[in-house]
Amino acid sequence: MVSVGAERVLVVGLGNPGSRYAATRHNIGFEVAAELTRRWEMPRAKERFRGLITEGRAGPGGPQVAVLIPQTYMNESGTSAGPARGALKVPLERLVAVHDEIDLPFGEVRTRLGGGLAGHNGLKSLAQGVGGPNFWRIRTGVGRPDSTDPEVVSAYVLSPFAEPHTKVRELVQRAADETERLVRKLAEEPSEASAK
Repeated sequence: MVSVGAERVLVVGLGNPGSRYAATRHNIGFEVAAELTRRWEMPRAKERFRGLITEGRAGPGGPQVAVLIPQTYMNESGTSAGPARGALKVPLERLVAVHDEIDLPFGEVRTRLGGGLAGHNGLKSLAQGVGGPNFWRIRTGVGRPDSTDPEVVSAYVLSPFAEPHTKVRELVQRAADETERLVRKLAEEPSEASAK
């Protein structure tokens, strides 16, 4: 029998809780996570692990998946994701973080396993909380301001999208498509934990 969690994928949408941050660039991870739970018709999320979590399948007959939306601030996401990963016994290589990426042009979506944390406080906290940086990332391009000043960059990611709503929806759909593709791919591969 396969151990609990060995075949499950944990998707973590990064963002900040509260209406003040709802439609900002930094919250694209929340938007994508919400889109996936709708798409997969998952049960209503429960409050656990300092977040909102739902478990089910990635569509009818799809792989087992849990979707977590931390209710901590972005820079404390690991305090939610770490305990969730531990309780669900999800191997690190089956954790998928969906986040905003200023180093990609608006509209671009890329997938990466591990790598640097590029000054992203959510990813830094996640790496600390889950036991290392070798998790999957769905890097969702939100563009970058014409400045490297940390205060300007912070104000930029914490402000609403300037792009039309339809373009933002397309970006959310594209990132959700990429997350879904990755979840299915990971579910087909034996994890290191279940191979032992």
